[in-house]
Amino acid sequence: MYYTYNLLMVNDEVYTGFTSDLKRRLAEHKTGNNETTRKHLPVELIHYEAFLNELDARRREEYFKTNKGKTTLRLMLREYLKDKRR
Repeated sequence: MYYTYNLLMVNDEVYTGFTSDLKRRLAEHKTGNNETTRKHLPVELIHYEAFLNELDARRREEYFKTNKGKTTLRLMLREYLKDKRR
């Protein structure tokens, strides 16, 4: 399986990534072994999607990194994100 995932960082920004081992990758983020998220700990997994095909997962990752993709994600998770800000 291949995964596209989104993490909510402590600064309320969303990090989007791709992996074939979600548990390992999430552990790397949470322990500071990722340069991009290291300065924004703690991070929280807020969304992921599983794919059978690597190219499909990579395409979805690229979509979530666009402005339209970021807007779509925030709309999908609007209730959860609203509750987090309280």
